[in-house]
Amino acid sequence: MMKQYKVGIFLFDDVEVLDFAGPFEVFSVTRLDDEEHPFDVKTVSEDGGLLRARNGLRVQPDYSFDDAPEDFDIFIVPGGLGATQQVVHNDRALSWLRERREKTPTLASVCTGSYVLAEAGLLNGHRATTHWAYFDEFEHKYPGTALVRDVKFVDEGALLTSGGISAGINMSFHLVARLLGTGVARKTARRMEYDIEI
Repeated sequence: MMKQYKVGIFLFDDVEVLDFAGPFEVFSVTRLDDEEHPFDVKTVSEDGGLLRARNGLRVQPDYSFDDAPEDFDIFIVPGGLGATQQVVHNDRALSWLRERREKTPTLASVCTGSYVLAEAGLLNGHRATTHWAYFDEFEHKYPGTALVRDVKFVDEGALLTSGGISAGINMSFHLVARLLGTGVARKTARRMEYDIEI
């Protein structure tokens, strides 16, 4: 039996729905030839309570910061208004993410989730991307990060950032291919009827 990778996704009020639901779907529906599930996907919020995503969708996270597993292989920070208006000013969340970085082999962001990683100091000296509408603002606010424009995602090895909303799906397929091979990624994309270039 091959390793099952543990994927965590950070949730918060006003998180963009597709930012977290897209990666959740990619990793959750991925199967190997024997129908084995290679990914176990869980959600984490600061207090573990019911929250409201963008446009009022209610979401119940699996864990809080206090009881979340310590051994995620991949941890994803989505974007949305909550990321840029709340989480970037939340010292506890930023500190928790910095601690996670030390224990997590792969840390990734979707859309303006890159602001959260940058605010935590995790993108200093790295290339990164974000939603196209925020390119200029991001570049001005975080000069220590080399912004890459007009790409779906940027892979810096242990750190990945993706562009706006649906680009997180492309990044997730890239991670599936990186860990399990392009054949598994293409099979998953076909199941989802999603076009990818791998």
